[in-house]
Amino acid sequence: MTSKNKSLLIGGLIIALILGVLSPFIASTNPDGLDASAEHLNPAIMDNPGYWHAPFDNYQVKLLGDGPLAGIAALVIGVLIALGFVYVVTEILKRRSKIDN
Repeated sequence: MTSKNKSLLIGGLIIALILGVLSPFIASTNPDGLDASAEHLNPAIMDNPGYWHAPFDNYQVKLLGDGPLAGIAALVIGVLIALGFVYVVTEILKRRSKIDN
């Protein structure tokens, strides 16, 4: 990896982490996402035991309570998981490229 690529990667990671830390403070308290739409169309759907709940439901780590720290932790963990996923896919594609050549 060239130093330019490393700088770009580090810069992107820093920006993603800053956004993750700031998001709980700048996010809307009245979200209009899929959960809100589902509740609006069919309020009983959220109580259905078959309804899948995300690992970080409401963008919070439940062990940390309801405060901003719970939201920050969930977002930072999400950024790191996404980064890890992209890294693994990139490594697989690089190995595939070496095999094809």
